[in-house]
Amino acid sequence: MSNPSVLCILLNFRTADMTLQAAEAALADLHSVGGELVIVDNASGDGSYEQIAQAVAERGWGENGLVRVIASPVNGGFGAGNNIGLAQAMSNGQAPDYFYILNSDAFPDAGCVQGLIDHLETHPRAGFACSHVRGEDNVTHVSAFRFPSVAGEFVGAARLRLFERLIPDVTVVMPLPQETMQVDWAAGASMLVRRAMLDEIGTFDETFFLYFEETDLCLRAARAGWSCWYVVESRVVHIGSVSTGIKTKRRMPGYWYDSRRHYFIKNHGRMAAVAALAAHLVGGILHRLRAAISGRKPQDPSWFLSDMIAHATKPYRLTREDRL
Repeated sequence: MSNPSVLCILLNFRTADMTLQAAEAALADLHSVGGELVIVDNASGDGSYEQIAQAVAERGWGENGLVRVIASPVNGGFGAGNNIGLAQAMSNGQAPDYFYILNSDAFPDAGCVQGLIDHLETHPRAGFACSHVRGEDNVTHVSAFRFPSVAGEFVGAARLRLFERLIPDVTVVMPLPQETMQVDWAAGASMLVRRAMLDEIGTFDETFFLYFEETDLCLRAARAGWSCWYVVESRVVHIGSVSTGIKTKRRMPGYWYDSRRHYFIKNHGRMAAVAALAAHLVGGILHRLRAAISGRKPQDPSWFLSDMIAHATKPYRLTREDRL
């Protein structure tokens, strides 16, 4: 494929100014690959849609279908908002070869998108190519991961090097890759997705409001024979958690626990979900005992284990997609 078509998706929720900055950075990099951009306002309700639409018109970005702004009628979460973008075609009516999902607080370096395209073009069974992510302070962010598992829940919650050495390949967080490599899944801050793969496996599961939706999509892809890659040559700056404000919260939001539970039940069954919960609780208790002995505070957010138990006992109903 000599000139693959790329449609970038930017999802906005009450961060209009930053979304426009991200759009400007994305357009600068998309120019070299002939890409287009769709900005989806996820029912911000604060005038974001009008502000973004006006700015796009004033800057001339909307000419020839280069940039389109779409208003979602509801805020269905990250996956649902991006699914609106994934349903769009190029301005000529053709389906894009690739979708480039970019966070509204992420800013691509020059050549970022081209690096992702080059990788997918040379790896026909690669469904995802994800960028190296760093913060404004130039510190690399953790963005390459393994799929969650029962053993991984225990080791990750316990935070003991002994267990990490005994079973090193189960923790969700991977050591930072120093070169381009295949991973189970990667953060969706800057992710190029093959459209042909989505035609086969479907788009994001909208049951997830926020968190675990990329993990679930990558797992479905892996089960269908598609791979996910971390591409170190493709780089973005990511501020992180601007829309959610989760970095400033002392307590995890309820939708994180709900998404985690849905992920395990959907992909591994109820018994595995119970085992994962038990493993995390045991590991978390060990971590708290060790913290108490050493006089340090636990590293988890406030009320973490009790909130996890509370959400695990809520009624759960399978969605239509879960039954497929």
